[in-house]
Amino acid sequence: MSATNKALFLDRDGIINIDKGYVSQKEDFEFQKGIFELLNHAKSLGYKLLLITNQSGINRGYYTLKDFETLTEYLQESLLKELGFNLDGIYFCRHAPEENCACRKPKPSLILQAAKEHQICLEQSFMIGDKESDMLAGLNAKVKNNLLLTTNFLKTSHSWIQCKDLKEMMELIK
Repeated sequence: MSATNKALFLDRDGIINIDKGYVSQKEDFEFQKGIFELLNHAKSLGYKLLLITNQSGINRGYYTLKDFETLTEYLQESLLKELGFNLDGIYFCRHAPEENCACRKPKPSLILQAAKEHQICLEQSFMIGDKESDMLAGLNAKVKNNLLLTTNFLKTSHSWIQCKDLKEMMELIK
């Protein structure tokens, strides 16, 4: 089967929601300004919406897998209520960096797994994140378009685009 779909591969903490450090309860979950507009825009253009997130708080013992699953259900229900749709796929790594697993960003395996399962053409897709590890995961997976949300613009030789907010990102997604 050929890869015919395009996708937004989205980091969670810092993109979908404000990163408050190891967010695991809905009381601490606050949607990022502009995320509903970004998701709606991408969906209207036919993009699959795929969450790619490191959640090392699970293996570090800060919260449980059940906490993560409950918060993910809340996220999906909130998107459905607000937008009439939710994310097309959720892919996460529960490992801490020192575990040296195969799935933690910046390694590309979560993106590649999602791309395979959803028949995604990486040349037509975007990786959207707020950390260098998100951008490197996109580059390592050969995602053509990598957008970094940052207010601390960096000089870099890497081929990602730095954006000051989600509105600026939305303008680049066509």
